[in-house]
Amino acid sequence: MISRQLIKEEIDKVQDGYLDVLYRIVKVFEYPERLKDLEIDRLGERNEAEDWRLFLDKYAGCLANDPIERGNQGQFETRENLE
Repeated sequence: MISRQLIKEEIDKVQDGYLDVLYRIVKVFEYPERLKDLEIDRLGERNEAEDWRLFLDKYAGCLANDPIERGNQGQFETRENLE
């Protein structure tokens, strides 16, 4: 079994240039429910296009049972033609 102490020892071996990526990975595990929606590219940065796709996948169709409807627009006044 891996202990916290073993993990800490391995973290001490990580080069300083990778600490920001490692920190982000560790923070994700504080809230495991976010893991299913989070996709990280090879550099540890979230891809904006992928974020947008995930947003659309999550919220598209959320109003399917209560769609937005455009009400009656009423009567518009008739104006003279521009010349």
